Amino acid sequence: MAVLQRTPGKYPLKGNDYMDISALTRDCILRCAMEQFGTEPEYLWPETPDCAVLRHADSRKWYALLMEVPCTRLGLPGSGQMDTLTLKCDPVLIGALRTRKGFLPAYHMNKEHWLTLCLDGSVSEEEGLSLLEMSFALTQRKMKKASKAAKGHQKENGGITP
Repeated sequence: MAVLQRTPGKYPLKGNDYMDISALTRDCILRCAMEQFGTEPEYLWPETPDCAVLRHADSRKWYALLMEVPCTRLGLPGSGQMDTLTLKCDPVLIGALRTRKGFLPAYHMNKEHWLTLCLDGSVSEEEGLSLLEMSFALTQRKMKKASKAAKGHQKENGGITP
């Protein structure tokens, strides 16, 4: 039996929708979180075993939330569930992204600073992982002012602290 090899690109779904073969998936997100950030998903709620939280090891701040949400709660047609990724995002980007298919107001988070991505094939892996990196950076522990000043002083002296 021959195996069909697909190259990256768009492939038809139902109706006029298309799925990018390199679309963002739950497995891809979890693999990236482990490989790039050393993050293991946490499953905090027994009643929702597929709901995974990704957070910083040091500050314990969340940077991503993977969950299935009823389509009706997201304002989408249909009675099924949608696999989603919720991320912290630059507020300047949120407005532009929300005009595109696959990007929604954050579900159960501050809609000014968080964004929900649909994991239905409408968001590319490249773009989704880029937004995951942004979310990780935006939720990192902030350096104290004294620490920032010391770091700046070290740069001025070629890395040598007086």
